[in-house]
Amino acid sequence: MPDARPRHRQRPWKLKVTVAVAAATLGAVGIAVAAPRTPAPPATPNPGCTLQVPEDPLSARGLATPYRLSATDPRLGACHEAVAVQSAFVEATILDPAGGRLSVYHPLVVDAGAPPAAPPVVPALPRGAVVGLWFGFNGDTLTLRGSPAALRAGSCVNGLNGSLFGQVAFCGAQEFFAAAGSAVRAGKLRIPPLGRAKDGRPCPSVRDFSLVDQDQSDNVTTTYLATRDGRTAQATAANTRALAKPVTLANGSDNRLLDAFVDPALGCTPFTAPDLTDGGRPATSLALNELQAAAGQRAPVALVPEGDPMTLVAGKPSEAKANLYRAGVGQPPLDRRSAGTRSYCRNLRAAGLDRLTADRRLLRAAASPDDGVGLLKFLTDRLQGSLQQLGCTHPAASRHPAAAAEPDPADQAAAADAVRTLGALS
Repeated sequence: MPDARPRHRQRPWKLKVTVAVAAATLGAVGIAVAAPRTPAPPATPNPGCTLQVPEDPLSARGLATPYRLSATDPRLGACHEAVAVQSAFVEATILDPAGGRLSVYHPLVVDAGAPPAAPPVVPALPRGAVVGLWFGFNGDTLTLRGSPAALRAGSCVNGLNGSLFGQVAFCGAQEFFAAAGSAVRAGKLRIPPLGRAKDGRPCPSVRDFSLVDQDQSDNVTTTYLATRDGRTAQATAANTRALAKPVTLANGSDNRLLDAFVDPALGCTPFTAPDLTDGGRPATSLALNELQAAAGQRAPVALVPEGDPMTLVAGKPSEAKANLYRAGVGQPPLDRRSAGTRSYCRNLRAAGLDRLTADRRLLRAAASPDDGVGLLKFLTDRLQGSLQQLGCTHPAASRHPAAAAEPDPADQAAAADAVRTLGALS
């Protein structure tokens, strides 16, 4: 797989995880004290980690084989799965093409050289199952490595010709979405409608401009359990009972934001499927969210723009890399007439601000991914940051100047007004 030296990209409105919080969490569960072999996180944890892909990763055996986390560049420090800002996550969504049934499974990530805290569940896959894998990361740059046979069997992708996406990667994703599309057209797979929110509007999806940020359609809803000695286990009811006060590790994702926070606040119900990891309980996933968004999101539809920082190559837009990313999340190739960052900025400003304003009473008191901030402020801060980082307000305000293509003074003035309005809204 492509490899690159990590490039630190600060996106606090995305993750809302700080080194201090991560260190405090680990200290609270005794990792630094009770387990000398698991060191306390350094002042600046290594933001670039690697996952070792198991053999035959799309099979039942491969899914149940833990992924091994290690430092991409050991000179920058070690990587530990139980360190919140270094945690990586794997999520599988599975299609039974004959019956059109979907299910979810959560492969485990452990530290390289460490055993899991509990044996992973081996899933029972349907005959002819089509499996897609998606990866999320709380650091900056995640690299996939494995034997050529493993990466080839999984159709694994985490960038283009040495230019990594960053926090995301996938295996078998294009094949999964193609099979799901065929099942929908054949009438075998039914995608539930988005439903109606408390505000009278359609429930938002991961392609709604009130939810997306500068890096849309990234990361997963998988969670893990971490023990006092830094080992990890799948987040199942049985493991929660068996392990001594485990800490839950979660991925800072658009998908979790929608399913666990925005949907409940607006009276909406996420799309779920049986979780083969945990006895068939209902579970969400990136793929389920993208399928539902593709089927039900009304215009304007947020699709990964050419200026998305994860799709840039050497700081410049790349149609090939953007299309590779889009294919991994079930989106159509770039349409030059509508995929520009300028039009994305307009919709982010107008549609995003409109919905947050309309829903401010529903969102203000709701829980958010950041324990110290309500959901309305979390979302408004996130939208403010996205408008600035994409260069919507002014090219000079962006850390990715190429993302500010097609500058228009009127658009930038309107976006700057939106930023000020968002600051007053929450």
